[in-house]
Amino acid sequence: MKTSLTGSDTVVINDRNFADFAEGDVATLDFENNIAELKTGKNGNTIYAINETGRQCTVVLRILRGSSDDKYLNNLLEQQSANFSGTVLMFGEFVKRVGDGLGNVLQDTYILSGGILTTRVGAKSNVEGDTEQSVSVYNMKFSNAPRALT
Repeated sequence: MKTSLTGSDTVVINDRNFADFAEGDVATLDFENNIAELKTGKNGNTIYAINETGRQCTVVLRILRGSSDDKYLNNLLEQQSANFSGTVLMFGEFVKRVGDGLGNVLQDTYILSGGILTTRVGAKSNVEGDTEQSVSVYNMKFSNAPRALT
């Protein structure tokens, strides 16, 4: 029987350890593109090609609105918007801690580089107690995010 215990995950961007998370999926990392492609033609001949866009990842952070992490990311967004050519690309790590139930812990780490913020932060007002109105959602893309298991 195999066991996987996860917890105490960390998100670090530009050497800042984020902690002001909302509820639910507070941080997600997804790869939207294939890493390789293939096409089969006449007589079953097949062409294979590496797809470099498969290195790109999307990171979404759900941060408490008005928190110090929200202020930090908003400042980065405003700097990027004011002078895109002069933008310093983001870097960081997305680290999951995985235990085996026997006391052994492994670091499942994505090393992020070449990041930019890709959308502005939306807002909502709700009189029925919807907690989403207290969340700032930041969408970013990184050019590369290799995974290391140590």
